[in-house]
Amino acid sequence: MVNHWCKSAWCLLVMLIAFNPIIPLAAATPNWVQLSPIASPPARDVSGMAYDANIQKVVMFGGYNGAYLNDTWIFDGTNWTKVNTATAPSPRTSAMLAYDAASKKLILFGGYNGSQFLGDTWVWDGSSSTWTQAHPTSSPSARAGAMLFTDPKNFHADLYGGFDGRFYQLDTWQWVAGNWQQLQPSTSPYARAWGVVALDLKRKITVISGGLGDVRTDNTWTWDGANWTMQSPATALPKLFNVTADYDPTFGVVVVFGGDDGNGAMNTSWAWLGTNWYLGQPLQSPPAREFHGMAYDFASQQLLVFGGDDGVNYLADTWNLVSQ
Repeated sequence: MVNHWCKSAWCLLVMLIAFNPIIPLAAATPNWVQLSPIASPPARDVSGMAYDANIQKVVMFGGYNGAYLNDTWIFDGTNWTKVNTATAPSPRTSAMLAYDAASKKLILFGGYNGSQFLGDTWVWDGSSSTWTQAHPTSSPSARAGAMLFTDPKNFHADLYGGFDGRFYQLDTWQWVAGNWQQLQPSTSPYARAWGVVALDLKRKITVISGGLGDVRTDNTWTWDGANWTMQSPATALPKLFNVTADYDPTFGVVVVFGGDDGNGAMNTSWAWLGTNWYLGQPLQSPPAREFHGMAYDFASQQLLVFGGDDGVNYLADTWNLVSQ
């Protein structure tokens, strides 16, 4: 019997992934391939980027390239298209996006606009290409670099951590019917922001690692929809920050690319195998970068990386991870 929530596009994707054949990572030859879209967003870093399962396209918002941005772009599997909306969130950086299957919308929270940390919530309706500011009665405090993700249990949008200009946070929130509800897990990861976060659709958990924090962040935690659990992988992921990740159903793993380990931007590719981290050896890789966007485009079956910066330049290239 199909659960009532499985009428959504997101849930159907989860069911398909559960039964899809996966290329074993040991037998695969991963390769990053640069795409050549006819149209592309201007160079930027720290934009929000996520897959909108309702319209089956990747959406990107805002970022920074010497100026704070608030433009909206959509990737259709081949090209980027700018969406001119009647209203939009104010220009900002470090505002992340997550898909909420219950409302069939993307949720955006907070960020930084150059003078203040933000605590507003915006809702993207892909079916009408509109942004609407929400006015929840309860909400996380203003912050940037919070980790947003789709909950592995009920597919609501969840939020963990972030930085408010003084302190790193470790609270967990969930978007339910137009309001943020603070969750009370029995354990929580050490406070952090700008770290690895991705929903592992095969194993139905969310994994986080790395990030910036006042205490150690070189540890890995998983969220099952009720509690956080600290993992003990035999191979640890380096302490990466300003990094992005997403699940790739082709390989059946969460892929982490780039970021910074304290010595500058990197171009390494890591995979979360469910219990352990694995350093990939792709045939070629995008140039080193941090603060880039990443999202898996289920419609075109592409794990996308866009933009970021290499420590000197803002980037505007689009890449896709393939198996050869």
